[in-house]
Amino acid sequence: MKERYRATLKVNGASVEINPFVEEFLARTTVGAVSSLKEVEDIKSLQVHQKKGNIEITANGKDIPITPFPNDIISNTLVGIVSSLRGVDDIDRIDVSVEAG
Repeated sequence: MKERYRATLKVNGASVEINPFVEEFLARTTVGAVSSLKEVEDIKSLQVHQKKGNIEITANGKDIPITPFPNDIISNTLVGIVSSLRGVDDIDRIDVSVEAG
């Protein structure tokens, strides 16, 4: 049985409604990217904050250090996904929360 995820998205501090496809895509993409980092295993909760290209990650309540290369990959991936959404224009900050279950 595959893991189910719930995701919420805020852009520039405002909540963005996302349909089930986008929610699943955003959640799985974010979990997949973060899961590849050292010190991250079996993600049950995840918060990713991106501001002006800088990423802060908290997985299972633990702050995860991140080096420049994965920072850029995760940041650019999130901007690419979010900028494709209808009604999203200028992006200064992205907040993604994911819960497994």
